[in-house]
Parts: sequence; structure tokens; C-alpha cells
Amino acid sequence: MTAPVGDAVRHPPAWMTLGLGLCVQADPEVFYPERGESTRPAKQICARCEHERECLEYALQNREPHGVWGGASHRERRQMLRDRDKAGAQ
Repeated sequence: MTAPVGDAVRHPPAWMTLGLGLCVQADPEVFYPERGESTRPAKQICARCEHERECLEYALQNREPHGVWGGASHRERRQMLRDRDKAGAQ
């Protein structure tokens, strides 16, 4: 998986730069399904990966707008960010 582009990107974590995630062993297209295609295959890979939580946090911090990261689709991550923003505002 490639790191997102933009100002929010810092240094990718070591597990990412070293290719330690299970995602590097899979077809990248699995993590970027077309509209209407299932995210289940990607999520199943993420569920077995020891870096799932770190990957999800990386995607949230960098507001990654596409694909499945850390077992969450872009829509799920958007909701997580909204929930965090609401919790922080209270």
C-alpha cells in the first residue's frame, strides 16, 4: 500500500516501509475495490495482520481518503473521525 500524498503525511511507520503488513502479500486492488464491490476480502486480510491497529491509526491520522486501511473502509474511517471530533468537542 502506498502512503497518502499531502501535508498530513509524516514519516511512514517502520512496519509500512519494511513491508511487514500482510497487505504487501496481496493484490493491491483488493484494498481499493470499485464502487459496489465488497471490502470483505481486504478486511479478512487486515483481521489476520499484526499491524491492523497501527495501520488504522495511520490512516485516520493522515485522513487517508481511499481504500481499506486497518480493516476499515474510507466510509467507516470518515465516521470514526466524525465520532472523534464529536467526542473532542464535548
